[in-house]
Amino acid sequence: MKKTRNVVAAGHSLTAQAAAEILADGGNAFDAAIAGVCMSFVAEAVFASPGGGGFLMAREAGRRDARLFDFFVETPLKRRAEKDVSFFPIHADFGPATQEFHIGLGSSATPGLAQGLFAMHEAYARLPMKRLVEPAVRAAKQGFPLTRFQAYLFTVIAPILKESAEARAIFAPGGELLEEGATFRNEGLAETLEWLAEDGARLFTDGDIGQAIAAQSRDRGGYLTLEDLKRYEVRLREPLLWRFGGASVALNPPPSAGGALIAFGLSYLAGLVEAGGTIDARALGAAMTATNDARRAYGPDLAARLASGALAREIAAASATSAAPQAYRGTTHISVIDGDGNAAAVSLSNGEGNGFIVGNHGFMLNNMLGEEDVAGGAPGVWPEGVRMSSMMAPAILLEPDGTVTALGTGGSNRIRTAILQVVVNLIAHGMSVEDAVGAPRVHVERCGTVSFEPGFSEGEEATFRAHGEKAKAWPDRNLFFGGVHVARWHEKRGGEGAGDPRRQGTAVVL
Repeated sequence: MKKTRNVVAAGHSLTAQAAAEILADGGNAFDAAIAGVCMSFVAEAVFASPGGGGFLMAREAGRRDARLFDFFVETPLKRRAEKDVSFFPIHADFGPATQEFHIGLGSSATPGLAQGLFAMHEAYARLPMKRLVEPAVRAAKQGFPLTRFQAYLFTVIAPILKESAEARAIFAPGGELLEEGATFRNEGLAETLEWLAEDGARLFTDGDIGQAIAAQSRDRGGYLTLEDLKRYEVRLREPLLWRFGGASVALNPPPSAGGALIAFGLSYLAGLVEAGGTIDARALGAAMTATNDARRAYGPDLAARLASGALAREIAAASATSAAPQAYRGTTHISVIDGDGNAAAVSLSNGEGNGFIVGNHGFMLNNMLGEEDVAGGAPGVWPEGVRMSSMMAPAILLEPDGTVTALGTGGSNRIRTAILQVVVNLIAHGMSVEDAVGAPRVHVERCGTVSFEPGFSEGEEATFRAHGEKAKAWPDRNLFFGGVHVARWHEKRGGEGAGDPRRQGTAVVL
């Protein structure tokens, strides 16, 4: 393998190229990640927006630990009378199935992405923010051809992108959604990013865009006020650290759920190996079933119980006796490792967007209050003023020989199972990054449905099909199973990366 100094993996070629441009200009992994995030607002508009939230798992060169930056969304501080709230359902069309989402100004939680970008910048960056937004600003102004995957995503959430005149002006000029190959540009967003680099995060709190968010919310049925925006704070958290196959795995801690669920699955598989078993697809399916059972039993207490060792006996017992559940959410991920060994794993989401552009600023706020799997109950039912939970799980692996891996994925409740399988492929099976990402995946829902891609052995597939009506065989690799983007690096061996082909991901090594 050719030795490389820097590795980037992301969900769009422009996102990866933006990060690579900054690395080539002397930026570090965190500079590159910030540039990639800004480009994702432009090139991956269905998944990402300044109006959403996310997480950064950060590892500084030479350190054996990591830090988690939590800039995910928060519920509003105060409710309005139901009659004054704009909150309504639409149906996304996935072809063989449809799914109900809720949009409107009343679906938007307090965003944290602007604050998150500047917290990242203050802590780790080398280059000025004005330089970091340049690739995204250039692409938004000049335009670029829409990829087949992005055009497909436009059709999936067409009711959202065509809900308001302002949204149609960006995504469906002339009344019809832009198609593959059409030039997509967003000059309003370009101006917003330039302005953000000039004014800093205050632009989104008590600055002009914050004022626009509050006014739109007040006038068109939302909850957000200037108080919500000004009181938002990025939170630094200690990662949930777990051991697997000799590697240290830094995972997203509570209140997010994804990290604890991945840790439980890894513990289950480690117990299986200690009991003399092997990790194959059947074992992975059993681990997912056991994780679902633990989630039902312990809920938000799962991470604490894992960390304290309280579940060790239960995990060991379940592993020793082992022989032998659909939701799409708008999430993307960027992984970067630079030549010094700094590593950044950034996951971000805007839900699907609330259907309304903020002023003339080129972006939608999130619709997280309308997402049942995020809000934690019926859509629109939520406690006031709390950080919301998420399945997003950016992770960093530190191996004994100094190998560093940054990874993450979109995919709602499939995030945890996608990450679990790629970690197992890398650590337990010793696969290359490309093989680990491309290998077939299985996912077990809480209801017992077993979904699986082609490529498993006859015996493994027979185990899945034994679930009868609850077995769902997919004809090809599919974005349903996530989009894991991985960067891996070793000081002497160089680096490798892989963007998940399920979501047209790409990697750049330089």
